[in-house]
Amino acid sequence: MLHISSRHNTLFKHLRRLLQGGAQQAQAVLEGVHLCQDWLRHRGQPLQAVFDRQRLESDRASDAELQALAGRLHAEHVVTMDSALLKALSVVAHAQGVLFVVEHPTPALPSRINHACVWLDRIQDPGNVGTMLRTAAAAGIQHAYLSPHCAAAWSPRVLRSAQGAHFVMTIYEHVDLADARRRTHIPLLATALDARSVSLYEAALPPECAWLFGNEGQGIAPELLAVADQSIHIPQAPGVESLNVAVAAGVCLFEHRRRHGAGRS
Repeated sequence: MLHISSRHNTLFKHLRRLLQGGAQQAQAVLEGVHLCQDWLRHRGQPLQAVFDRQRLESDRASDAELQALAGRLHAEHVVTMDSALLKALSVVAHAQGVLFVVEHPTPALPSRINHACVWLDRIQDPGNVGTMLRTAAAAGIQHAYLSPHCAAAWSPRVLRSAQGAHFVMTIYEHVDLADARRRTHIPLLATALDARSVSLYEAALPPECAWLFGNEGQGIAPELLAVADQSIHIPQAPGVESLNVAVAAGVCLFEHRRRHGAGRS
């Protein structure tokens, strides 16, 4: 088993570049036992698994789950690293002792969109993107379309916020949403407060629809809002700023699930 003890190692440098994120990367880094377990369960073996050697050799009960994960991997995929080096790579406050390097899927845009889905228009905060994916998955929605200038779906912070949603959803990135609209054969519902907006609780919500959520500061691009079938708003107390976009998505998607959830997975 290969062991890494130097910052000058090629793999260490590669991991550092991947963890810096970037929309065009074909590979991603998963950090943490549970996220790596989810990948193994849904997608199979990683390209590379990097473990804290000290924790693999530990006899502490708290490291048993980490050691069990290592035991499920093909030996040729496993690398160990000194604790200090792995902590230097970690994007969380307390390193969890394992990183997976994976090749994430890049699905082609379907020619016809007729499935329930979420559309994210320039959602820039990685925590918001990850939370919205997690919420969509929990609401039974299996497809997400992300416009250019959204936070990269497979970046470390989005992965961490989504908590495994990536592995049960099909996520399309860098999508021209105006082009996607021409492929869409279900109603497009936009969350916006404009002249034709109706309350979420009074609106007709068809069983299959596309939910469109816009940028944290600017909202939905006007050209997209113009081609939506309906604008939806969430009634709230007067004198209060609008809801965070991830919170708004949760309210809308679970109202939709409340009405039509019996048929969803």
